[in-house]
Amino acid sequence: MPEGHVVHRQARRINRTFRGDELRVSSPQGRFADGAALLDGATITKADALGKHLLVDFGEDRALHVHLGLYGKWQFGTGEAPEPRGQVRLRLESDDAYADLRGPTACEVLAPAEVTALAARIGPDPIRKDADPDRAWQKVSRSRAPIGTLLMDQSAFAGVGNIYRAEALYRAGIDPYRPSREVSRAEFNVMWDDLVVLMKDGVRRGRINTVREEHTPRAMGRPRRRDRHGGEVYVYRREGQPCLVCGDEVAWSDMAGRNLYWCPTCQAH
Repeated sequence: MPEGHVVHRQARRINRTFRGDELRVSSPQGRFADGAALLDGATITKADALGKHLLVDFGEDRALHVHLGLYGKWQFGTGEAPEPRGQVRLRLESDDAYADLRGPTACEVLAPAEVTALAARIGPDPIRKDADPDRAWQKVSRSRAPIGTLLMDQSAFAGVGNIYRAEALYRAGIDPYRPSREVSRAEFNVMWDDLVVLMKDGVRRGRINTVREEHTPRAMGRPRRRDRHGGEVYVYRREGQPCLVCGDEVAWSDMAGRNLYWCPTCQAH
């Protein structure tokens, strides 16, 4: 499932490609035909991201809501759109560009009240300027759940996925199994501020890099990471490999059905 920085990048691309254009909107697959008919011929005023949720404002109290889930994917192109291939749920077309959406968990048209209700269910997004970290802190300070579980709860931390969860906890030196309410406010502040920096950097770069300068391949004289997720990380998908800081073996376990990675030595508290 894409992490929040990916959805913010998609919102930016939709703005660059289609904002201000009158669009042809269709559902080649047919599953979004009614929604497409409501949007066809309308103009995008703004695309925005709330965590892993994409909201595209078409004006006249109509917004397209997309959640990619595990299998959703956007494909963008220039020029005349080709004949649809595969299961295209949604197609956006202007005179010189198009975008196809396949396999999303959610693709729907929302009224303003529904957008407000959606936003109320989602926790603060570290990438957004209007994020209120106190909302996340209230959840953390009251929860008995492991902090590694709560960080993946989108009602507490919007946009944080498995990679940012593992890396933020490592960089803060926090054991992922520690009960959330045992995390101090100072530790929370460090972790939140780190997420803001790391996730905004992910939007700029298009990949996740979390290692500090002294632990980069160049500084350490080590090979670059080879992984389809790209970027340099401390623990994510590095189980059984030596920790870049202490040299001990990076651990793996299952936490609430998701892969968890951490260093038992660097995150002993």
